[in-house]
Amino acid sequence: MTTNRTFTMIKPDAVANGHMGAILNDIISAGFKVIALKYTKLSEESAGKFYEVHKERPFYKDLVSFMSSGPIVAAILEKDNAIEEFRKLIGSTNPAEAAEGTIRNKYAKSIDANAIHGSDSDENAEIEGNFFFSADERF
Repeated sequence: MTTNRTFTMIKPDAVANGHMGAILNDIISAGFKVIALKYTKLSEESAGKFYEVHKERPFYKDLVSFMSSGPIVAAILEKDNAIEEFRKLIGSTNPAEAAEGTIRNKYAKSIDANAIHGSDSDENAEIEGNFFFSADERF
């Protein structure tokens, strides 16, 4: 079942580089409605839980360390065909391959410091959104 919601995180590199406002503006300008928004910092423990699906992969420890290195912005967004539309907006994981005008093309520095996360499925969007937001934090 497809939904009209997705989850995103503006990653520590983009926040540290001062791109938080511009990225949120790009998201809203692309027609996404913000359902929930939180400026926070993940502990190593919470980053480890969020990325637990990657625990056996060689990049897991570096990913957890990076994602707990500074503040992030977590958000639940709404738009028709949200997952696919948001994945188009953010661009390829590797910013060198990201289409012109996408968020990663404009704000990411590398495949590791790629500015933003976007859910890859309706199921993951729900899981990821529930990780950060309670029902009374959604509007």
